[in-house]
Amino acid sequence: MRKILIFLLTVLQLSACNNTTRSTQKEEKTVTIPEFSQDSAYKYTQKQVDFGPRVPNTAAHDACAAYLSAELKRLGAEVIEQKADLTAFDGTVLKSMNIIGSFNPKAETRILLFSHWDSRPWADHDPKPANRKKPVMAANDGASGVGVLLEMARLMGKNLPTVGVDIIFFDTEDYGAPESFSGQNTEDSWCLGTQYWAKNPHVAGYTARFGILLDMVGGKQATFYREQASDNYAGSVVSNVWSQAKGLGFGQYFIDQKGGAITDDHIYVNQLRGIPSIDIIQYDPNSRSGFGFYWHTTQDVMANVDKNTLKAVGTTLMHVVYNEK
Repeated sequence: MRKILIFLLTVLQLSACNNTTRSTQKEEKTVTIPEFSQDSAYKYTQKQVDFGPRVPNTAAHDACAAYLSAELKRLGAEVIEQKADLTAFDGTVLKSMNIIGSFNPKAETRILLFSHWDSRPWADHDPKPANRKKPVMAANDGASGVGVLLEMARLMGKNLPTVGVDIIFFDTEDYGAPESFSGQNTEDSWCLGTQYWAKNPHVAGYTARFGILLDMVGGKQATFYREQASDNYAGSVVSNVWSQAKGLGFGQYFIDQKGGAITDDHIYVNQLRGIPSIDIIQYDPNSRSGFGFYWHTTQDVMANVDKNTLKAVGTTLMHVVYNEK
């Protein structure tokens, strides 16, 4: 009887060990992360620039909006076009459209990825005074972030992540008062589309685990420091993104040091919707503006967009999204 009992105990122990092994193997299952294409992201960026400056109330703006909405649908997203008449700092009524593309729309756990898609109406930082009333082409300041997100959408349409993902292209971000404006003005004259969405989300009571804003993410040898408002609102999200970037070999882009603070779309997502959100934004501590030399000038063109930078940002975000459970 004792031998039989010992035999049974041994069988049970072996069974328990096997079960533990299977459980551990299941928990350590490798996550398959689709490979981000820098060439595709670059083409998406170029496509937007080909429309010309996407300034609200222009034909180029309308054409690009139609393209972005149709492309998200083609890639498999559930798309909502959020249209609104928004009033600029000078009283101009802007025909605005936020474009929302959702993947895994029924998933409760959601991640928000966003960028602005409009162009600034005035190149008010151009070194040539004659250019300061011309619109900005916005290859980096707008189109690059959208280009990265469109490439991510292409990949998610083929291989869905575990969590739900909402991609939002915000409108009328860059219609803030120009440097020459002498009237009354506040920082809230910027990011009008985001402010509208934050007060009127596309889904009642919308929330997300966290949000990530992409702004000027295609510049040559761009550096992304820890933006101060991002650290204040969502420091753990910043640490996660910067850590994954370093692990992927992109530490020369994602500098794990304190940068400046900026009023950008993420501020209103944090303050008005309560979603902890960060800003991945180019920061150059040695430049006068803190950004690239072509920021808000007529030189914000494709010649200043680098595929390697797009790859660093896009690959990092793919790992962030697909590693979420």
